[in-house]
Amino acid sequence: MKHQFNFNNELKGKTALVTGGTKGAGRSIAERLLAAGATVIITARNPPEEKNSDLYFIAADLSKPEGTQIVVEEVLDKFGKLDILINNMGGSETKGGGFAVLTDEEWLKSIQTNLLSPVRLDRAFLPQMIERKTGTIIHIASIQARLPLYDSTLPYAAAKAGLLNYSKSLSNEVATKGIRVLTVSPGWIMTDASERMMERIAESSKSTIEEATESVMNALGGIPFGRPSQPEEVAELVGFLVSPRANYLTGTEFIIDGGTIPTI
Repeated sequence: MKHQFNFNNELKGKTALVTGGTKGAGRSIAERLLAAGATVIITARNPPEEKNSDLYFIAADLSKPEGTQIVVEEVLDKFGKLDILINNMGGSETKGGGFAVLTDEEWLKSIQTNLLSPVRLDRAFLPQMIERKTGTIIHIASIQARLPLYDSTLPYAAAKAGLLNYSKSLSNEVATKGIRVLTVSPGWIMTDASERMMERIAESSKSTIEEATESVMNALGGIPFGRPSQPEEVAELVGFLVSPRANYLTGTEFIIDGGTIPTI
């Protein structure tokens, strides 16, 4: 059976939610889905610095159950459905130093943000997807699930590894109900925050931005492609995965890291 795809407006009629959608890769993903014709909702604790009236913003802290409730109620009350869920929110704020310096509170905060937040959103939005027999869920994980940096992001890496396992298990459960579940695991992305970090490293080490960038790539074991990814490159992959062109894909992890992970 042949399919005819409208590449310019392929998500018309679809409603999408991008968590952590106000900056970085999340913002690029939201704009990519918007360009494909979707109605796009973004959520984060704080509003975006650069306003885009075409992106509907909901303020919420998704690391807490009450934040999930705020988002779910507003999305379904205002839009009536959700077709695409991009669980992009995540991050690490724990201090370096390895296992000995991390408290239960720091572990729990990272797990709430990076694992339980998408679990709660999936659980809330899946019933209406299952009822309509259609929907796509993307979990944004990280190559640190396979390549952890124990000295600086131990809880984050562990939570993302849990997200990989959960995502695969969920896909097996809901594939027969018409729902696709996929994972995207980026390597280092050169976001605005990463650029500011390079400036700080360069200043403290009295080096250039290029040298600072090279030092971080070396700490990751090297990036064969020679540079970090751009947010738009991650967004383009997500844009394909949620499109009708990817209808047969589910239960799979897609790594976008410029070759950073050294094994198959």
